[in-house]
Amino acid sequence: MSPKIPVYLLKTKSAAGDHYEEKFSTPDGNGSEYDPEFVPVLEHQFDDQGMAKVRGILKNKQIGRTEGKQYGGMIFTSQRAVEAFTKLVEEGRGENNWPFLQDIPVYSVGPATTRALKAVPQVPALQVFGEHTGNGETLAPYILDHYRAWYKDRESVPALLFLVGDKRRDTIPKVLTGAGWQLDEVVIYGTGEMKSFRDDFSQRLQTTADRPRRWVVVFSPSGCDSMLSALDLLDESSGKAKPKEPNRSTYIATIGPTTRDHLIHSFGYEPEVSAEQPSPEGVWNAITGYRTLE
Repeated sequence: MSPKIPVYLLKTKSAAGDHYEEKFSTPDGNGSEYDPEFVPVLEHQFDDQGMAKVRGILKNKQIGRTEGKQYGGMIFTSQRAVEAFTKLVEEGRGENNWPFLQDIPVYSVGPATTRALKAVPQVPALQVFGEHTGNGETLAPYILDHYRAWYKDRESVPALLFLVGDKRRDTIPKVLTGAGWQLDEVVIYGTGEMKSFRDDFSQRLQTTADRPRRWVVVFSPSGCDSMLSALDLLDESSGKAKPKEPNRSTYIATIGPTTRDHLIHSFGYEPEVSAEQPSPEGVWNAITGYRTLE
């Protein structure tokens, strides 16, 4: 029986059951079995200034559908931003029904962020839209159409509140502000590479060095240099990736185009596959599809 194919998932395992682990714990259609393993890359810290600002907005009930509110909708593109927001919601539970968010559209990119938003302890539940879009490039025009329709009775749409990390793309702000809309970004958390990541990943790789095949799934541009270095794929003098070995046994998959393009443009390394959708199914289809093409 062939050994299981290691799949290193460069992310922190989700607390309430991780769908990536579930997906890669089942055999594929070719009879191959996988061995998923999580390797945390990033550590996140709430931004005190940003948290205080959003806390004030919520306590003063400045988000809502009625005229005079500062914001008429919210945007989330990361689970970490949802975690920070959830903390603020939990702080205010029981305080005069704070917050009042059931009548506004909350926009989300991808299924993981949407699941996190739907778990926010807000009664009535948040109205979440955009799960199907999968990336900022698709979410931005969706918001343009949906938000206009939501506030069709007004001459102009109210401002949107976008809760973000210190590292984010400007795709959504460019599209929305380019349409003449007001979009306020508030940095609510910061992200950095864990100091232990490179050594931890290197040690885990040593345990599977004899496997005929293994996959590394990259979820963020952060930590890509350490990942390539641990795999001995980085030329330390040039900062670029070494040429691929024809008989290599390690393959790289990315969660989507942002991380793929970062590897290509920053390091000259083109990953074997990139998921069409940023989800367990998207990564699974990319990896198993690559196998069937060989």
